[in-house]
Amino acid sequence: MKFGAVFPQTEIGNDPIAIRDYAQAVEGLGYDHLIAYDHVLGANTANRPDWKGPYTHQHPFHEIFVLFGYLAGLTRTIELVTSVVILPQRQTTLVAKQAAEVDVLSGGRLRLGVGIGWNAVEYEALNQDFHTRGARIEEQVKVLRALWTQPLVTFHGESHQITEAGLNPLPIQKPIPIWFGGHAEPMLKRAGRLADGWFPLSEPGDEARSMIERLHSYAREAGRSPNEIGIEAVIKVTDGTEDTLRNRVAGWIDLGATHLCVNTMRAGFRSPQEHIDTLQRMRKVLGIAG
Repeated sequence: MKFGAVFPQTEIGNDPIAIRDYAQAVEGLGYDHLIAYDHVLGANTANRPDWKGPYTHQHPFHEIFVLFGYLAGLTRTIELVTSVVILPQRQTTLVAKQAAEVDVLSGGRLRLGVGIGWNAVEYEALNQDFHTRGARIEEQVKVLRALWTQPLVTFHGESHQITEAGLNPLPIQKPIPIWFGGHAEPMLKRAGRLADGWFPLSEPGDEARSMIERLHSYAREAGRSPNEIGIEAVIKVTDGTEDTLRNRVAGWIDLGATHLCVNTMRAGFRSPQEHIDTLQRMRKVLGIAG
């Protein structure tokens, strides 16, 4: 199993040196990857009484590709993971270019997690249709993989028109791994057909086991081996004692998770160093050697 840390987007602050030190510390602690969440805009909820989203305009988010471009030059081994880029609200070809550049600058260390998102306010501001995002993402994945593996691409689909054009430079990974996030049944079906991996959002248990079984069933229906699809779970440090967290790690191992990520956000930490110190303590829980 590979172990990662969630970049504390809403709590890290704006000091580029602190961001550098955090990423280098995570790498130095022996974590395999660093995950960052993605939001472009936050909504003012004052006049939105039915708002259910976890983030608002008061939550800071560093732009994910710019952040990873910065960290690519400041780290050496740690994998950089988006979890997840809200793909249908972005221009596909531009995402392909940005992701390829991060992959080049990092020496092939990008893993692109994608999802359809929940925030209609962002879709409106980015001039994309919130209601067709599920159908759009399938074609986007095809376009991304074509642009990452072919010097010239011709693609004529429902939402994309490309005629004899290509990226330069191409990424080191051809193609960059694409993982899906989300829980809805249509997402599980898409992941079974298209994804290199899946980010579950649940706890280990019967619900997660059922979703994994359905994911594997959809993969087999698509002529794929379930072993082709990685699974990355998240452990929140706020979920309980070290024994509780160990039990959750063991639960995910039992379910066949290939990756596990530690989320230190919303634990009341007031500095990046407190996040780092917690990741240091979590090494024992996870069994990270060294």
